[in-house]
Amino acid sequence: MEIQAFLDVMHVAERLKDAVRHSYSSGGRRESVAEHSWRIALMAFFLRDEFPEADMDKVMEMCLIHDLGECFTGDIPTFLKTDADEQREELLLGDWVRSLPEPYSTRMLDLYGEMEALETQEAKIYKALDKMEAILQHNEAPISTWIPREYELNMTYGFDQAAFSPYLMALREQIRLDTAQKIEESKKAR
Repeated sequence: MEIQAFLDVMHVAERLKDAVRHSYSSGGRRESVAEHSWRIALMAFFLRDEFPEADMDKVMEMCLIHDLGECFTGDIPTFLKTDADEQREELLLGDWVRSLPEPYSTRMLDLYGEMEALETQEAKIYKALDKMEAILQHNEAPISTWIPREYELNMTYGFDQAAFSPYLMALREQIRLDTAQKIEESKKAR
C-alpha cells in the first residue's frame, strides 16, 4: 500500500479510539470502540483451538473491522439504533471502503458481505464474540454504570448468536452466571 494511502486509512481508523461506547471499563471510564474491537479479536485469537476447522485469521479480521462504520457515525447502542442509523452507517462505510486502494477495498467488501450474510462459521463466530464481549464488559464495569434495561438484557443478549456452537453456548452461559452473581451481590450491598 502506498505510504500516504496507508496513513490516510490509519487516520480514519484512529477515530475509533475517541468513539466511546455505552459500556464502561472496570475502572469506571467509558470504553472506546477501538478497545471493544481489539478485545473481540483477542478473544478469537484465544479460541483458535476450539474451532480448528475455522479460518480464525479471517475471524480476527472481521473482529478488527466490524465497527469501522462508527468512525463516521459514532457508536449507537443496539437498543437505540434505528434502521435509518444502520443505513447511514452502511452508506458512509461503503463509500469509504470503496475508496480504498486494491486489494483492500475488495477484501473488506467481501468480509463485510460475509459478516452481513452470517452463513459461514467464521461470520457466526465473529458475531457471537461481538455480543459476548459487550456482556463481559458490562460484567467487569461497576454495576452503577448499568441502566435499568441492562439487568435483563445482560442475562439474555447473545444466546441466539452462540447457539450454533456448544463451546460458545457454554461460554455464554458462564457469562450469564457471572451476570446473575453480579446482580445478586449488588442487591446484598444495598
